[in-house]
Amino acid sequence: MYGPFFDLHNWATVIESGEDWLIILSLVVMECMLSVDNAVVLAAQTQSLPNKVEQEKSLFYGLFGAYIFRFLVIGIGVYLIDFWWIKVLGAGYLFYLFLNHFFFSKKQPTEAPTERKENTLEKHLHISRFWQVVISIELMDIVFSIDSVLASLAVSSNPVIVLIGGMIGILAMRGIAEMIMGLMSKIPELNGMAYFLILFISVKLFLSIPAIDIEIPNLVFVGVLIGAIIVTLIIHQINNNRAPRSRKK
Repeated sequence: MYGPFFDLHNWATVIESGEDWLIILSLVVMECMLSVDNAVVLAAQTQSLPNKVEQEKSLFYGLFGAYIFRFLVIGIGVYLIDFWWIKVLGAGYLFYLFLNHFFFSKKQPTEAPTERKENTLEKHLHISRFWQVVISIELMDIVFSIDSVLASLAVSSNPVIVLIGGMIGILAMRGIAEMIMGLMSKIPELNGMAYFLILFISVKLFLSIPAIDIEIPNLVFVGVLIGAIIVTLIIHQINNNRAPRSRKK
């Protein structure tokens, strides 16, 4: 299964072939389309970290794990359709993130950032908040990689082409996630919007398992994403307009 990865002649053929690079380009575009929802999830997950440096570092560390997992998964790509239970677990975890953000997480505005209480994993397993986020990023990469790898193998049967396309695509999605993180810091309302999108992604992922087999096209999600951003920007503008009035009073 992994033989083609260690065939230097195969790598040389791919790198020197203009036709193969066109396929790789199409795989990068497809990876970005399939992983827009992943970028939203990653950006939302990093918001629990205290500063931008740790947020960007968590995405950077997660990048290496994503590359290693992508290499492993491509080799067993033909068997991925049997891993539907990973999608169920992923959908359940995303649904938990939505519930935790809006219902379970008790925020205390008067509490200083330096006085943040340890959560269960920090207290009992000594896993810092930073590494919890990195682990969550890796788990989400595993969930979202299944569809990407299956779609890529349908375009090209050469695993080297699929690997190069996937690696470039993953890097591009990290850039999009960082862009979303930057917007979240400037427009706080985007954080809540992200978790509503996570709920939508959870339902979308669960419906795609073989037992149900209802595929919500990624273009539909992109449309929902654009619509949610527009609505959020309107709400942000309304809140900004109200703020000066409240100060006057």
